[in-house]
Amino acid sequence: MFAQVLTTEFLKLRRSKITWLSWLAFSVMPLAGGLFMWIVMEPQRAAQLGLLGQKAQLAGVTADWPSYFTMLNQVACVGGMVLLAIIAAYVFGREYSEKTAKNLLALPVPRHWFVVAKLAVILVWFGILTVSLIAEGLLVGALLRLPGFSISLAVSAGGNVLIAGLVGYLLVPIVAWIATLGRGYLAPIGFTIFMLVMGNVLGMTGWGKWFPWSIAPMLAGLAGPRSEVLASGSLVVVGLTFAAGVAATVWQVRHADNAQ
Repeated sequence: MFAQVLTTEFLKLRRSKITWLSWLAFSVMPLAGGLFMWIVMEPQRAAQLGLLGQKAQLAGVTADWPSYFTMLNQVACVGGMVLLAIIAAYVFGREYSEKTAKNLLALPVPRHWFVVAKLAVILVWFGILTVSLIAEGLLVGALLRLPGFSISLAVSAGGNVLIAGLVGYLLVPIVAWIATLGRGYLAPIGFTIFMLVMGNVLGMTGWGKWFPWSIAPMLAGLAGPRSEVLASGSLVVVGLTFAAGVAATVWQVRHADNAQ
């Protein structure tokens, strides 16, 4: 029964335009990072084109693989959290916006399977996007002929991007719960934007390591070396947030009947 539900969810995804739009949005990030690297490498030519090459030099960034990977990790972390919220809002909220929730909830299927299937679809969807981002980043860096490349560096940097993406995914169930509670797209996206703002504020304080939406950016190095800013219990906080979000979403789907 779960296999049928999961297959149906993937069929919905295949026929959706947002699948390709999300890939397009994520693919811009390595190109943007590559453009900044090129500006640092060619400041005079960039200045002639009006790309503010002198300001790029003053940013203290060197045009090499470590800097490019660091930039890619940080941008992918924040951009990934926003994209994950949009994906979760779409996967869970579309049932209410498109008036299909009443049909979904009337099927002779345990309702928790819908939650599990949708979360699995989001994981696979975002996992493919993250892997494609890493591959595109390697291609862009190779085309720019950035110095300082090594296999160990690429493996480590790719692992960091995957870890940051996984931490961002662990916050998805809370967004899914807001989507089912608000019955649409706007509530979960608004909630995520507010949480990211709060995460940015608290990330500058000692409380950031205990706030889920601060932990992922701190893990990506946006608040300094992660070993210095993160506590050993930070990932436990994220794990508990994931568990609470799944439980809340399952409870909401099981007990809140649709009144359409």
